[in-house]
Amino acid sequence: MRILPATVAVAAAFILVFDGSTLAAEPMPHEAAATRVHRLMGDYFEESLERYPLWATYIGEHRYDDRYTVSIAPAFRMMERDLHRRYLDAMEAVDPDSLDDEDRVSREIFLWDRRMDLEGLAFPSHLIPMNQFWSATNSFVQLGSGSSYHPFASVEDYENWLSRIDGFVAWVDQAIVNMREGIEQGVVLPRALVAKMIPQAAGEVVDSPEQSVFYRPIEDMPTSFAPADRERLSAAFRTAIGERLIPAYRRLAVFLEEEYLPEARQTAGYGSLPDGRAWYAYLVRLHTSTDLTPEEIHAIGISEVERIHGEMRTVMAEVGFEGDLQEFFSFLENDPRFYFDRKEDLLDGYRALRQPTDAGAKRLFHRLPVLDYEIRPVEAFREQSAAGGQYRSPDPQGARKGVFFVNTYDLSARPSWAMESLFLHEAVPGHHFQGALRLENDSLPRYRRFGWYTVYSEGWALYAESLGREMGMYTDPYQYFGALAAELWRAIRLVVDTGIHYYGWTREEVLEYMYANTAVQEARAVAEAERFMAIPGQALAYKVGQLKITELRARAESGFGEHFDIRDFHSVVLDGGPLPLAVLQARIDRWIAATH
Repeated sequence: MRILPATVAVAAAFILVFDGSTLAAEPMPHEAAATRVHRLMGDYFEESLERYPLWATYIGEHRYDDRYTVSIAPAFRMMERDLHRRYLDAMEAVDPDSLDDEDRVSREIFLWDRRMDLEGLAFPSHLIPMNQFWSATNSFVQLGSGSSYHPFASVEDYENWLSRIDGFVAWVDQAIVNMREGIEQGVVLPRALVAKMIPQAAGEVVDSPEQSVFYRPIEDMPTSFAPADRERLSAAFRTAIGERLIPAYRRLAVFLEEEYLPEARQTAGYGSLPDGRAWYAYLVRLHTSTDLTPEEIHAIGISEVERIHGEMRTVMAEVGFEGDLQEFFSFLENDPRFYFDRKEDLLDGYRALRQPTDAGAKRLFHRLPVLDYEIRPVEAFREQSAAGGQYRSPDPQGARKGVFFVNTYDLSARPSWAMESLFLHEAVPGHHFQGALRLENDSLPRYRRFGWYTVYSEGWALYAESLGREMGMYTDPYQYFGALAAELWRAIRLVVDTGIHYYGWTREEVLEYMYANTAVQEARAVAEAERFMAIPGQALAYKVGQLKITELRARAESGFGEHFDIRDFHSVVLDGGPLPLAVLQARIDRWIAATH
């Protein structure tokens, strides 16, 4: 799974007002269509940096490092609606027939984005602004710890962070206001999720500022700072933590426990919310960039589960296991040979995979990323709710490496047979390749270099898992079974995500389906089920995207015949940056047609 910057995953606040002065509703005199496409994308991108300053910091643009946006505020949402509408009208006025292929792609994705953004604003996402899996409050702890993407290298960096705190506190207070309104309107989270959120917030309520994670940048302050600056910043951090941050987290924890939890719903899915089925249908389109219905996706999931089970039985025969699939699952769950005793051993096991995966990738790609990545454990404050692995992109200048986060919580839920496929997904050639290669592609407009489509990015990462044997991995049949188990999870997600939000399944029914169809320990099953409850539709993107990329590869192999080069195909998929699936398919079709 790829980690989104907090401004995308959870919209945050410092209300900004724009008058649209950078946007010309009509073309400039003699302005060519291609020039207008690039100008509109460039203007929108620049405004986005100011509207979402955390995202700006995330991608290495540091002009707004002192800001934090309260994008869940009503005024901000009204501004967003007007902005998307004006840009949509302006781009629709550009004649696509006068554009070359790449500029046509840029226009298509820009229009898709603005239309989806406008449609999304019709639903009250601001009334459920956080959950146990993605929240601005958890993200802010990461940022403030000094180990994330807000820099703490200069005195100005520290002062910028102090300025950001006020915006974050305003976000927390707005979130409480919004959730109270959500209670009145019946738009609330499931009770099981709220129960996980309370200790997350309460964990930041400590007895003194020095005990807080937010104090770590002071403990790690560069020795080059002047004594006067060190003393001044230390005092300012103690004051900000003690008088602003700890009280904000306390207010949130008390509100969640005393007001919100009693009003949280017993149901699991969005289907029980007002207009919830329409909301879920929108989220399905958003995360898959397709017109597939929940019914169609549910059926695809059931079919894929059956197919993968068949391949798993082949592996069972290869290793000489006598018994049925459920007994094999039980064996994999319980045999101690597949588990580590120490967290560091698990991390070392992943680090040992760097060399063989790099060597294998050289056979399938024309080039490997220059931008580097590192392997770290998931932070303790969020490990109980985090996925087994996550990836965070580097910044384009290379000042901050990409990070493959490994979840070391509850080692009994982290089997060794799952390691190679997870590494291929999160690091090489999965998210790290997809993320780093686009950042290194200076020929792409910035709007496309820093874009994001769940179905493209997660579809690519799951497709990357399928490349293991071609890369020389999965020589151990148990590791190949791990790859099948990982793919099975994504197929199961198609069934249970639609089951929860469209067919009304309970949390317990989801767990029962998981236990019946795959090898999983309770800790992971619960985290996965509650993740689907928290972020509807996102889990569909993996399998839908992988199936489309696999289909496009088969189409290219058929079109090129003996002249097919897998490295060329991968370049065409990755070099255009993130794309909705229909746009990606059109790009592949044009590539095939142009070389015949």
